[in-house]
Amino acid sequence: MTYEELVAKARETYCSADASNIKEHVAIQFNVVGEGEGIFYLEIKDGKVYVEPYEYYDRDAIVITSAENLVAMAEGTLGMESAYFSGKIKAEGDLGKALLLKALSPKKQAKVAAKKAATAKKATAAKKPAAEKKTAPAKKVAPAKKVTAAKKTTEKKA
Repeated sequence: MTYEELVAKARETYCSADASNIKEHVAIQFNVVGEGEGIFYLEIKDGKVYVEPYEYYDRDAIVITSAENLVAMAEGTLGMESAYFSGKIKAEGDLGKALLLKALSPKKQAKVAAKKAATAKKATAAKKPAAEKKTAPAKKVAPAKKVTAAKKTTEKKA
């Protein structure tokens, strides 16, 4: 994988993620070693994710890893903590902010989407009985009796 392909893959994976739950500014620089070697950064700003092929001088953290491990983390098949403790990545700086990347992984996004769908389904189900209670079934009304002119005349004579 070339450097350009790696940056494109990171951009495709991370920029499509929902970062609206991350309220703080985060800037993480990735130093890729080995195949696809190079530097790029990921920035979370105003609930949106940006990936650019440059150094970020005022960064919160630096993650040093191989392209293979970076792609695995981006796809959610490798957790950042397990990668760090197993030596697959090295990190410097504010590791708390680096861990915010977990919220952008596809597995986390799928869980969040499933949770939102379940909540919406529960809300819809909760509203449905209330709506049924409000609309009471229509009462049956007996048809009006027809009074004929001949009958009225008989009633008057009597």
